[in-house]
Amino acid sequence: MSGTSLDGLDIALCTISWDGTSWSGVIESAETVHYSAGWKARLSASMSLSAAEFVELDTELGRWMGEQVRTFLSEKKATADFVSSHGHTVFHQPQKGYTVQIGNGASLAAACGLPVVCDFRMMDVALGGQGAPLVPIGDRLLFAEYDFCLNLGGIANISYEFGHDRLAFDICPVNMALDYLAKKAGMEFDRDGLLARSGRVNAALLARMNELDYYIAEPPKSLGREWFDSRFLPLIQRDDITTADLLATCCEHIAIQTGNVLQGWNGKVLVTGGGAWNVFLIERMQAHCSTSFIVPDAGLVNFKEALVFALLGALRWNVLANTLDTVTGASRCVSSGVIWMPGEATHAG
Repeated sequence: MSGTSLDGLDIALCTISWDGTSWSGVIESAETVHYSAGWKARLSASMSLSAAEFVELDTELGRWMGEQVRTFLSEKKATADFVSSHGHTVFHQPQKGYTVQIGNGASLAAACGLPVVCDFRMMDVALGGQGAPLVPIGDRLLFAEYDFCLNLGGIANISYEFGHDRLAFDICPVNMALDYLAKKAGMEFDRDGLLARSGRVNAALLARMNELDYYIAEPPKSLGREWFDSRFLPLIQRDDITTADLLATCCEHIAIQTGNVLQGWNGKVLVTGGGAWNVFLIERMQAHCSTSFIVPDAGLVNFKEALVFALLGALRWNVLANTLDTVTGASRCVSSGVIWMPGEATHAG
């Protein structure tokens, strides 16, 4: 996994099992390989590259990812059946019929010597879907004991059962906004939300945030870097409001939008993603909701999405559906993903 927050590459060694009745998933070991300053700069600029430069970045990132997988398995003295790679999202424009995740699968497979399942989103988009979120099928199959699954990554997304259908969608920006502001204050991130806690909510800015037209759109819907850069970022690129106040306002905005989604509901909410560690943010969210927010152990908080994509890869490997049309709006559920095999070719005939 490589998320929009650009903190690094998440690698998780997972055991995925089917007992004839249900699926289970266990994270055996995991770590985040933090991006160097050079990789962060290249990935941040990826949307503005020429076609040739973009292909070069895609290839090199795939090779680098494969090298990290090989090193990880060597250090853990472990083996794997295959690699399930989400890649790094650069473009996400499902309304225009495309979504692009880089980290070339062939290069990854060649570098680590294992089969690779990747490019999970494009088939769903080709069938008229959003291509996102894909994690909800993992929420349904692995975390059914929770009423809601909320991920606070670069973007907040939620999934839950409604009748016989699983529903899910992106809520609003989280760490894309909070980390951007933290960096203005010279920090990688606002630990525990302490700087946000010291600030005051700017009512006028909060109102402008809450008036963004995405929030009145009906699901299926999803957000991407393009929307954040064009619609949300200009609102917080302010010098007349202190960084602490901007952070406090963003946290209140996230809490309000999450509260709007959960309004009138009770039950347990599984909270994962980097934002789950923001104590102030969780407090503000709890103030707007009657549900119970449950932050699990660190392994699941940090690597749940990697675990779910391991499941998506296992489903694809067995040619089983790994998308939900009720979530993405696609015309049907499919077994989505491209498989690259690095093994030696055999002679025909």
